[in-house]
This record gives sequence, C-alpha cells and structure tokens, in this order.
Amino acid sequence: MNRTSMPSSFQAIAQPAATWRQRLAALPRDARDTLFLLAVVAWVLMPQAAHTPWWTMVFVAGLLLWRALLAWRGQPLPGRWLLGGLLLLALGATWVSHGTFVGRDAGVTLIVLLLALKTLELRARRDAMVVFFLGFFALLANFFYSQSLLLALAMVLGLLGLLTALVNAHMTAGRPPLTQALRTAALLALWGTPVMVALFLFFPRMAPLWGVPGNDLAGRSGLSENMRVGSMASLVLDENIALRLRFDTPDGAPPPANTLYFRGPVLSRFDGQEWQMDTEAGLDSAQLRVSGEGVRYQMTIEPSRRPWLTMLDATPQPPELPPGMGTARMTPQLQWLTWRPITDVVRISAQSHVQFSYGPLKPTRGLRRYTQLPEGSNPRTLELARQMRADPQLADAAPRAWVQAALARLRKGGYTYTLEPGVVDSVHTADDFWFDSKEGFCEHIASAFAVLMRGMGVPARIVTGYQGGERNPVDGYWTVRNADAHAWTEVWLEDEGWVRIDPTGAVAPSRVGEFQRLRAPQGAIAGAMGNFVGVGMLQQMRAVWEAVNNGWNQWVLNYTQSRQLDLLKNLGVQSPSWVDMLRLLGALAGVAALAWLAWMARAQRTSRDEWLRLMDRTRARLRRIGLDADASLPPRALAAQVMDRWGRDDAKAAQALHDWLLGMERQRYARPSPSPSPSSSAPDTPGLPALRRQWRALDWPRNPQPRPQAAAAGPTTSTP
Repeated sequence: MNRTSMPSSFQAIAQPAATWRQRLAALPRDARDTLFLLAVVAWVLMPQAAHTPWWTMVFVAGLLLWRALLAWRGQPLPGRWLLGGLLLLALGATWVSHGTFVGRDAGVTLIVLLLALKTLELRARRDAMVVFFLGFFALLANFFYSQSLLLALAMVLGLLGLLTALVNAHMTAGRPPLTQALRTAALLALWGTPVMVALFLFFPRMAPLWGVPGNDLAGRSGLSENMRVGSMASLVLDENIALRLRFDTPDGAPPPANTLYFRGPVLSRFDGQEWQMDTEAGLDSAQLRVSGEGVRYQMTIEPSRRPWLTMLDATPQPPELPPGMGTARMTPQLQWLTWRPITDVVRISAQSHVQFSYGPLKPTRGLRRYTQLPEGSNPRTLELARQMRADPQLADAAPRAWVQAALARLRKGGYTYTLEPGVVDSVHTADDFWFDSKEGFCEHIASAFAVLMRGMGVPARIVTGYQGGERNPVDGYWTVRNADAHAWTEVWLEDEGWVRIDPTGAVAPSRVGEFQRLRAPQGAIAGAMGNFVGVGMLQQMRAVWEAVNNGWNQWVLNYTQSRQLDLLKNLGVQSPSWVDMLRLLGALAGVAALAWLAWMARAQRTSRDEWLRLMDRTRARLRRIGLDADASLPPRALAAQVMDRWGRDDAKAAQALHDWLLGMERQRYARPSPSPSPSSSAPDTPGLPALRRQWRALDWPRNPQPRPQAAAAGPTTSTP
C-alpha cells in the first residue's frame, strides 16, 4: 500500500468542508453579515411552523434560501415588480387560509411573511433596521402560542442573535469579527437584565403574564366531552403533564391512593358505542354532602383548550382562580368549569373532601334518564341483567347487592385489563366485553358495567377524569399526566345518592390502589436510550427537567397581581396597592437611569472599540515625540510619516513602528486569506492582543534636535 495515499485520501475527504469554510471567510462583509442575519431570522421563525398554515413555512424557507444564495454568489436583488408579485401572493394565500387579515393567527402569519419578504430588500441600513425590529416583533409573537421554558430559552438565543446583528450593523469600520459584536450585545443584555427583572416584579399586572388569551379551541390530547368505547386507550401514549399538585400537609403527602380521583366530564347519554354529555341532565340538584377534614392543595393546570377544572373529587367551594378569570361554576354533576377555555398555565388553590356523597336520596323523575338504553342495543347484556335480578339470592336484595354481584363477576369471570383490547365495530360493545373478548381498557369496563346496571334498573353514568399520579422526588409535586386518564362509573342508590364505583379496580386492583397503569411499549429509540443511559437515569433526568419546568410555571408564568402584593408586604408595605408598585418602579427606574448616565459618561471618555482606542493612544504618543499625527490619517499614512521623520536618524525604531502600523492596518482591513501556502511570503495578520503586546514593547523614536543651519541661525552681521 502506498504510504502517501492515506493522507491524500483524508485530504480529499476534508477538502469540501475546508473549501466551504474558506469561501465563507473570504466573503465580503455585507454578504457575511447578511448570511448571519438570515440564520437568526430562520431561528426566530422556526417555532411558528407549528402554528401557521403549512404553506407559510414552505414560502418562508424558499425566500430565505433564495436570499442566502444571492448573498453567497454576490448577485443583485430582485426588482420591485417581482417583490410586489410575491407580496400579493402572500396576501392572497393568507386571506384564503384565514379569511381575514385581522386577528392573532392572521396577523402572525402576515408578520412572518413580511419579515421573510423584507430580507429581499436589504439594500441599505434602513432596510436592515426594519428587518431587525420585525424580527423582535416575530420573536414576541411566539409567546402568543406557548410560554414554555424551552421556547423561552430558544428565544433568548434569538434575542442575542438579533442584538448581535444590530450592533454589527453599527460597526462600520473595517471587518470586525462577529464575536466582538456578540460580546457587545451580551453586555447590553446584561445591563438590561436588572431593568427587565424590575419590570417583571413591580409593573402592575392587570391580566395574565403575556396578556393575550389564546383563541385556539382545538383541544389537545386529553379528556373530551364524549367517550367512544376504545378511544381512551390512546391517551396512554401521551406522557404530557395534565396538572401538578402540592398538598398543604406537613409532609406534602396526598390522601389515600383509592381516593385520588380528579373529576372531569360526566357522560350520561349512550348510543351503543359512544357516551356523551347530556345538557339536560342537570335537573336533579347536586346536594353535595361532605364529611371529614378537607384537603387543601395548590394545583397548576396545563393548557387544555377546554373550560374544565379537573378538581380532586369532591370540591364544595369554588377554587381560587388567578385575576382575570372570574369565578368558577359547578355543574349539578360536581364538575367545575371556567367561563373561557384554559389556554395558559393556570395556578389555583382549592380544598376538597374525599369523603362525600351527593344527589337526591329518594327516587326522582330526573333519575329515569340514567336508566335509558338504545333500542335493540346489547341484548345479551340485558338478558344477563334479567337473569341476575331473577337469581333467588338477589331477587329481594337491595340494588347495592346487585352492584356487588356485578363486581364479583368481574373479579372471578376471567376478565383482563389490557391496553390493546381490539376494535369493537359492533354497536353491542357491552356484549362484546361480557361474553366475547372479556378484555378491555378502563372505558370498556366502565361502559359495560354501566350498561349492565341500567339493564338492571339502576341509574348509572360514566365519569371521566384522572386517577392516581406520581410524586416528583426533586420538587415534591404530585404529577398527573394525560396517561393517567381514567373512566369510572357512578350509580344511584336510595338513601346514599350517587356512589362512585370503579369496576376497573375489580379487574386490576393494582391500577387503583398502587397506580400501576398500563404503559405503551417503548419505541426503538427510547429502548436504545434506556439501554445506553439506564432507565433509572432517564427517569431521574425527566424528574429534574419537569421540576425545572414546574419552577418556571410557579415563579414566572403564575406571577400574578396577588403575588406582587405579597412581595410588597414582605418588603414592609402595610397595605400595598398598584400605586405603591408604580412608586417603587419609578424609584428603581431613576436609579437605573443614573447608573446608565454614569456608564455613558465613562464610555464617552474611552472608546469601546479596542482597535480605535489603541490607535488613539498611538497618535497621542506620536504627538508627544514631535509628529503631527492627525486623527484622520490611516495607519499606512502614519507609517509613511514615521519613516520620513526618523528613517535616517533612528532607522531601527522607525522601522519597527512602521511595521507595527502596517500590522494594525492588516488587522482591521485585510480580507482573510483563503489558503496560505507554506512558501507564501505574505505577512501574517496579527491579532489585536498580539498588537497590544507589541505596542508596549516598542522602542519609540526619539524627538530629534534641530540641525544648525547658517541661513536659519538668526540675524547676521556683516564684517566691516
């Protein structure tokens, strides 16, 4: 094997990457700056892909790539007629998608499109200013849809990128590196951080944090106002958090496991396959009766695009909602609702009683609707109900005994709790469970049980919500996920009212008592990660990340006006109000203004551009040794003056200063060499720190004494 072939092959492989880096370094400054700005704009607009029509990001990506190609090749920008046509196309597509130009979604789409189109007009600095501030607006528009910690971190990077591009646009001399503009932008952001924190803490809050409630009513994966038998099993695939709780107990421990039911929609209309909410089912009053000591807790609810507050069963008093949400209302089925969908993270306080009963104690006309079944539906289940009632042991028994007999059948009849019960196409879903498949998820079991109860004449209905959860060991919060979604039944018994019966507990007791819910099989990527990192490590990492997210929700997203007033109380204000907050904010603003003025005064005395600062020191030193170093002269002109003045009297010092000045010129204005060869005689471009060290080591020329000249020695006298 030829020994020289291996290095050449490696060189061939690395050649494309090296060529790209060299071409990028050799680009003119305006092309380099344009490519950087386009990358920042793409980063800022990327989150909008999930919230704008699909064609929007295709259109934007095409425009940005086109503009990048023009900058890379140094080609001219498109004419105004073409830009006008693209603008009309964008406006027409926006109208077709949204039907309007007004509103949040249409407005955000227009901002995204106009920002991308404006990059094709980057001809002057004023065009760049428009792009910068459109970018800032688009950055804020991302928070209309999400205020998650991950998005906030991404937008902080976008903010630094836009500030870097803005600072770089004002650095007109030479070819300063982007890292220098980044340092200045980071310093500006650091100076602005105290102002940002003060505004966050003390600016009066008249609404939620981001001010504009969302209007997207398309529900996420979660509970719904109807339940098709077999549909809830898909929620096990959703590990997103639905709500978090912190119990106000000495050790933060929750109530007993078999009482952790979080109530959601109550479904009472059944068509054979699907249970639905009944708007007319509120004829009987709730008549809630509680006993025992209440459980106080703080609950943080994730956005669900629904008006439901899935409270711990049961909550007699309205929960404390954040300002701006009004008061909650309870339906006769004990479900708490808000007046508008929950589109932001909401933090509430409530007190529940896990020992309760409700509903009428004697039969009423309204209870008949809870025994109705579709005509001809589930005939075998109805026959089973008739046989059970005809059983001599149950014929004269109370309905409570019928319920226990049905639960005993579930325990001993070979029924299985499974995540994949199969699809039931027939309208006889209860027949399929009781006699054919004998397996199902929680909604199969609850639905079949409710149908059997109605067949026996016992009023029954379905309640959906969440059951169980898990404690995060990092922050101690009780976490309930969409995968904890559950369905159970309520039956009405005389002298007891509505009673919770969870038939899933009869088939799988560990699901209710130990929260051992079924989990979907892991995918290939998740399995590989678990084998590489370890399941325990992955769970710990998830717990830490969720604790950090919870802290973001508690301390940032849920920093409400009441918490502002509590902060003022801790600072010593007896009866705080929004006027006190404005006064404190004004005082802090005054202190910040004085600090800014002091910094600006110092900045005016010393240039923040290190290259210019070093040149100013050089000119001042040259003036002290007798050279008129005008501020308008570039380094090369100063080098020529140095050689003219000291080239003969102090040649060595003059040559060193001459070379140093030329090095300053190359450092500022020279274009990077694409690939310097070893035999090249071109001088290297020194860095600014090296030039600063050379400046301190220079042997400066001495101020020469004027030479005696007869003609210029003064007035002469003639010899007589």
